[in-house]
Amino acid sequence: MRRKAIAGDDLAAIHARREALRSELAELDQRAKEAELAARDAGRPTLTAALDKVRIPAMDKTDAKAIAAAIAHHGGKIVANHLATMPAT
Repeated sequence: MRRKAIAGDDLAAIHARREALRSELAELDQRAKEAELAARDAGRPTLTAALDKVRIPAMDKTDAKAIAAAIAHHGGKIVANHLATMPAT
């Protein structure tokens, strides 16, 4: 005996729905990527504002990059805690 067709059981409709879902997932992936990038750089305005309030002596570009890389890798809190333990010169 032949089975009755169920609504939504049309192969073309299934393929169309699958494509719509893939498109929606691609859009969500892009939005998530943008949000992750924004979150990674969320501390920049705070750091820049703090740097604008202090005098910074001359330093090499490599030193500046090393400081920035340490903040990016370890986070501001760990770098700040480590710097606080250093003796003043």
